[in-house]
Amino acid sequence: MKVAVLCAIVLALAATPVPAQTEKVKAATPGIASDIGFFIADKKGYFRNEGLEVELTRIDVSPQMTAPLGMGQLDVGAGTVAVNIYNAVARNIGLRAVADKGSIRPGYGFSGLLVRKDHVESGRFKGFADLKGMKIAVGTFGSSNSSAVNEALKKGGLAWRDATMVEINFPQHLPAYANKAIDASMTNEPTATRAVQEGLAVRVAGNDEIYPDQQTAVVLYSERFARERPQAALKFMRAYLRAVRDYNDALADGRIAGPNADEVISILTQYTFIKDPDVHRRITPPAIDPDGRLGLASLRNDLAFFKEQRLIQDPAMTVESIIDTTFAEQAAKELGPYRPRGK
Repeated sequence: MKVAVLCAIVLALAATPVPAQTEKVKAATPGIASDIGFFIADKKGYFRNEGLEVELTRIDVSPQMTAPLGMGQLDVGAGTVAVNIYNAVARNIGLRAVADKGSIRPGYGFSGLLVRKDHVESGRFKGFADLKGMKIAVGTFGSSNSSAVNEALKKGGLAWRDATMVEINFPQHLPAYANKAIDASMTNEPTATRAVQEGLAVRVAGNDEIYPDQQTAVVLYSERFARERPQAALKFMRAYLRAVRDYNDALADGRIAGPNADEVISILTQYTFIKDPDVHRRITPPAIDPDGRLGLASLRNDLAFFKEQRLIQDPAMTVESIIDTTFAEQAAKELGPYRPRGK
């Protein structure tokens, strides 16, 4: 009797499926709207479906990800293509930009040129040439944000030196306008919409008008992750692009207003610091390429600007030195062409 019971137990155990072993991936994001590909992939189980256990952590300032990525303490990061990445690669810190995480497309100017409302109403500002002599706020020097301001100045026949530039993080643009400490700014959402709603500034042009197709944010891979665990890196990218395609389905007419908008807004309110769903519905969202393609032309233009500002340590640095598009290309190929929902 005991033998029969034991045999039954052994047979039952043998018939029980063993859960597939998952591979751990450490990823960090600033927790902002353009991180939506990470959030959807996590929430909807796309990472798990690929056999990945992704540990998502919050690092508010993307330059703080550089050292952990270089040392392999982080596998994946999210940030802007700024001076710090070029200079890190020049110092042989192993990280690469591998996919789009936020870019400017027609109707999707996630950042915009704002001018203080009294300057617009008084006629002090009528066009880009009137930026001359103004105090203009950027989020960070040596970033795509400052390069976008440079493009706005060029539209008015001006150069960087023709205005006074100040570095102020985006939420602080609001009190700076209220105190008349700045005249203009290149401000990201949601602060840009708030500045307009509160009557502090006028959005005179979206960045989609000033600097169309600018690459503003990227997915970053640790070189160690890409080199030593290429299959996991590809799985992560496949899950990420699936999520980005879901996000694209939620976009319509420059807003999150597509067929699955409610689902995406719910995920944004869960994962980001903006907890009011109506804010997500009102602001201009970032564009993200459904195949993860990077805007190489704008990256080259930004790098040239950084070199003009003498911010790049290696004068021979190129955009190609910091990117690796192979994972996004392979993942997009395996997923097939993106077909928008409902079209």
